[in-house]
Amino acid sequence: MGNRSSSSPADAATDRSCSTSTIAAEASTGWHVLKVKGSFTVGGHSWCIKYYPDGFDRDSKDWISVYLALCRPGSRDDAVRALFKISLLDQDGKPVVAHMFQSMEARILSVFGSSQLMGFRHFIKRYGVLERSSYLKDDSFSIGCEVTVISGVSRVAAKNQFVTVPPSDLNKELRVLLLEGQGADVTFEVEGEHFSAHRSILAARSSVFKAELFGPMQEKTGACVQVGDMEPKVFRAMLLFIYTDSLPAMGAGEKMAMAQHLLVAADRYDLKRLKLVCEDMLCNHINRRTAAAMLVLADLHGCHGLKEACFAFLSSREHVKATMATKDYEHLRSSCPLLHDELVASLAPDVFEGNKIKRSLSCFS
Repeated sequence: MGNRSSSSPADAATDRSCSTSTIAAEASTGWHVLKVKGSFTVGGHSWCIKYYPDGFDRDSKDWISVYLALCRPGSRDDAVRALFKISLLDQDGKPVVAHMFQSMEARILSVFGSSQLMGFRHFIKRYGVLERSSYLKDDSFSIGCEVTVISGVSRVAAKNQFVTVPPSDLNKELRVLLLEGQGADVTFEVEGEHFSAHRSILAARSSVFKAELFGPMQEKTGACVQVGDMEPKVFRAMLLFIYTDSLPAMGAGEKMAMAQHLLVAADRYDLKRLKLVCEDMLCNHINRRTAAAMLVLADLHGCHGLKEACFAFLSSREHVKATMATKDYEHLRSSCPLLHDELVASLAPDVFEGNKIKRSLSCFS
């Protein structure tokens, strides 16, 4: 359990010294792994996890629902302000990325009353996802719940503020450096288009660029480096991310295609954060047209979160049948037989009405 503090500005005073006051609060954080029924204590309050294996209501009957409840508030409080996160854990006790994204979004300041539940109706689909996943061990699984209790809220007078420090604009300055090319010492040629860059910045951000520009490969690269199998606009976007940690503005229609190309580029140049950014973007674009292609992409480039998201989407009978009608699915079945077998193994027996799933390449024929 750890202590944290947070503050937020209040109304400024009217004198010339611009005196301000802030809100100060103490926080207590606790982590509980649900294996058996029981409560746990965080911030002096008793909490419990409510588990509904058949869903919380009719709308969630095919899902497992998980909620956090305040079992017994502290003697001085009848309501508690808290942040919380609920995650499915793998066999090593680590949160599963594909099944904690909802709870990460729900980490908002909430007031828990003694009869109030806060959690998720659609935590994980029971058939086709959980029961055929690697997260089950001896027919059991673990759920982790992190709770941060906010307490001791009080007004604290702040010191007079005579100097205002602006936020960092380093990314803007590096963007200008990239665009103007001042001091650039290496040039890349991509399909006839040339890009100037700075070796030190590239090497600091990418182990692959470091090896190419400063390692044994340096003599072969020379002053102009040829880049194949990549479009100029993708290389330009990748360079911008290397310098500024942000992507260029994109229209809604091009986001998915650019994210796919950038994910491949990020994997090629060992840009871990860019790869995760693209993987997260693609998780939000999985549908009946794209699911098969996304699954192949995730498998080829080791994107475990995207792969789990595809499996979760394809656990639906309707989604699988619609995906089977696409050319990308035919490519998946013919070119990636092991991945296809893994997909079949993840499906629930009732995915196809009246048909018994066979774990072979011909099961969807």
